[in-house]
Amino acid sequence: MAALREPLPATLRITGYRSHAKEILHCLKEKYFRELQDLEVDGQKVEMPQSLSWYPEELAWHTNLSRKILRKSPQLEKFHQFLVSETECGNISRQEAVSMIPPLLLNVNPHHKILDMCAAPGSKTAQLIEMLHADMNVPFPKGFVIANDVDNKRCYLLVHQAKRLNSPCIMVVNHDASSIPNLQMDVDGRKEVLFYDRILCDVPCSGDGTMRKNIDVWKKWTTQNSLQLHGLQLRIATRGVEQLAEGGRMVYSTCSLNPIENEAVIASLLEKSQGALELADVSSELPGLKRMPGITKWKVMLKDGQWFEDWKDVPSNKQTQIRPTMFPVKDEEKLQAMNLERCLRILPHHQNTGGFFVAVLIKKSPMPWNKRQPKVHQKLPQRTGDTEVTAANSDNGSECVTEEPTLAENEDSKKMQEFQNSDTEQSKKEGVCGPPPSKKMKLFGFKEDPFVFLPEDDPLFLPIQQFYALDPSFPKMNLLTRTQEGKKRQLYMVSKELRNVLLNNSEKMKVINTGIKVWSRNSDGEQFGCAFRLAQEGIYTLYPFIHARIINVCIEDVKILLTQENPFLSKFSSETQKKVKDMAMGSIVLKYNPDPEKPDDLQCPIVLCGWQGKTSLRAFVPKNERLHYLRMMGVEVFKAKRKEEESESKTQEEVQHRLAQTEEGMDVEDKEHDLVTKMEAETGEESFHSPVESSAMEVENKMEDLDQSSKNANSHVSQESKDTDTSNVKD
Repeated sequence: MAALREPLPATLRITGYRSHAKEILHCLKEKYFRELQDLEVDGQKVEMPQSLSWYPEELAWHTNLSRKILRKSPQLEKFHQFLVSETECGNISRQEAVSMIPPLLLNVNPHHKILDMCAAPGSKTAQLIEMLHADMNVPFPKGFVIANDVDNKRCYLLVHQAKRLNSPCIMVVNHDASSIPNLQMDVDGRKEVLFYDRILCDVPCSGDGTMRKNIDVWKKWTTQNSLQLHGLQLRIATRGVEQLAEGGRMVYSTCSLNPIENEAVIASLLEKSQGALELADVSSELPGLKRMPGITKWKVMLKDGQWFEDWKDVPSNKQTQIRPTMFPVKDEEKLQAMNLERCLRILPHHQNTGGFFVAVLIKKSPMPWNKRQPKVHQKLPQRTGDTEVTAANSDNGSECVTEEPTLAENEDSKKMQEFQNSDTEQSKKEGVCGPPPSKKMKLFGFKEDPFVFLPEDDPLFLPIQQFYALDPSFPKMNLLTRTQEGKKRQLYMVSKELRNVLLNNSEKMKVINTGIKVWSRNSDGEQFGCAFRLAQEGIYTLYPFIHARIINVCIEDVKILLTQENPFLSKFSSETQKKVKDMAMGSIVLKYNPDPEKPDDLQCPIVLCGWQGKTSLRAFVPKNERLHYLRMMGVEVFKAKRKEEESESKTQEEVQHRLAQTEEGMDVEDKEHDLVTKMEAETGEESFHSPVESSAMEVENKMEDLDQSSKNANSHVSQESKDTDTSNVKD
C-alpha cells in the first residue's frame, strides 16, 4: 500500500527490431545519461535512469524524473526533446514496465500468426511487431499480427502506434473480442480456418493495479467492478483459446490484483477445457523479474461488504451479481492439477512498478465443444451430392473429424453459400476488399475505404517497375490502393499472408487499416518517366527489390541532405556528383553504408528517399526522422532544429505547396489525425509525443514557420502535462 501511494517511475522502451536500436541505446547512455550525472536541480541530485534487469538487451529503462524537473534544466530539456522526437519516429515507446511482460512471455517467432484481442492503445502490439521483424534482412516475415479492439475510436490510436513501425505485417480490425469471427485462409486452393500460433489476451479490467498513475481509481474503486467484468473476461479468454492452434500459446493478463478477474477466470477456463489447456511454467523465463505465485484461495465480496466463501452461501437474489465461476475450486485434486501457482502476480513494491497479473496457457488439444469442428472449412472444388467434407490433417499432425450435416441442411447451406459467394467471388477476382455488407454486421464509426489490390496487368505498374528496375521477385500482387475509382494516389503494400486474409474475409470483418505506404503519386514525375515517387515509410521494405536509382552517399553528404532543405549538387562530394550526372531527374534512393574502419562514425546503414532536380538533391524524410539520424551522427540537433526553422525561405514554401497538392486528399490518415489527437486528449495516454500529425506525412508537408513551431512546442508541454496513462486500463 505504501508503494501504491508513491508516483510511478516513467519507463521507456527502445524498439528492438531495427539495427538502429543499438545506436539509440549507445546515444542514450553515452550522451544523454552522462549529462544527467551529478546534475542538481533545486539542490536535489537527479537520479540516473536504470535499465530494467529482466528486459533483454538493456532495451527498457526507468527513471524517476518528473515532467516538472524535465522542464527546469537545459540539459534535461534536451533529454526531454530527444524522447519526444524519438517517440514520434517510433524508435522509443513510452510504456509502463509491467505492460512489457505479456509480449515477452508469448515467445514470438517471425513465422507466427498472432492475434492481439484487446489491443488499443497499442504499446504491446508494437512489441509483437518488433518480434516479427527480428531479422531486418527479411522484408516480409511469414507471420503477421491482427490487432483488434472493440472501440472504433481507439482503433485509430492503435493504427497510429503501429504505423510508426512501418510494417507490412499488421492489420487493425474493429470487433467485439468475445465474438471475434473465425477467419479463413486459402491453403493450396482450399479454405481453411485460421488458427493463431500466439494470442495476447490483455482483457478490460478494473485497473486496481494502476493506482499509481490513475488517481481516479482510488475514488472510484469498488468490488462491484470486478464482479461486472468477470463474465466478459471469461468470454474473451474462452474465445481466444477457441482460436488458438494446438501447441499454441495464449497469454492472459490484467492490470488488476483481484483474484475474481485473474485466478477465477483461469481456473474456470481450465475446468471447462477438460485437459485441453494447461498453465505453462514460466518460472525460468525473464530472470530478474520478481514475482509472486498465483493464489488458490479467495473470497467474493459484494459492494455492501458482504463476504461469501462458497457459491451455495449466496442468496438467490444475489446470484445475478455473483456467479459460480467466481469461486475457487473446492476439489483439492482438481485444484492441484490446475497448477494455479504458475500464474504470475507482480506487486508494486517488488520492483517499483504497477500491479499486474499474467497467466500463460498452452493448448494441447481442441476444446471439448470444438472437438468435431473441422480444421478445413470447405474444399473449393466441391462435388455435388457430397454430404461430408473431409478434413485434412492439421499442421501438427492431429486429425479433426467434421460433423456430417443432413442432406437438406447441406443443400440449404450450399444455396446460401452460392448466393453469398456470387458477389464476393467477383470482387475477389478484382482484388477488392470492401467493407462488410451492412445487413450482416452493424458498423460503427467511419465507413472505411475499400482495400483494392492492383490487378496483375495494371498499366500503372510497368513504368514503376522499369524506372526503379524492380527485381523479378518483387511481389506486385501485394500492392493495394484505397480507391476503386479515379486516380490512384498512394500505393500500399502488405505481406502475402495478410493479402490472403484480406481477400478471404472481407465480408466477415471490419478492417480499419493495413499496409505500408511505398509509393506516392507525384505529377512532376510523369515527365521523367514515372508518376510515383518513393515514400520513406516503406523504403526499408522496398529497398531489397530496387536495382536502379540508388546513390551511395558518405556521412558528410547525409548531414547536408538532412540539415538543408534543397542543397545544390555542388555541395556534395565529388563521387556523389559524378553518380548524379548520369541519372535522370526524379525520385531516388540515398544509401549510407557504415565504414567499420571508422568506429566513431554511425555504424548502422541508412536508406533515405530523395529527389534529384536539375541542380539540386533533396531528402524526403519526415522532420523527426531527420532529427533522429542527425542525433545518431552526433549533430547537435537541439540548436540545429531552431536554425533549420529560422532559415526556411519563400522558395521552400512554394515547393511545399506544390508537393502538398500531390498528396492524397482524403485517406485513412486524415481520419487518424483527427481521431488520434482527440483520443490522446480523451484517454490521457501519457506519451512523449505531441498531439499527433498524420504519421504518413512527409516532412515537406509539415515544415512550418517559426511562429507555428513555437505553438507546437506549447502543445508538447500541454500533452506532457497529462498525468495519466491508460495503456493498460481498458474501460
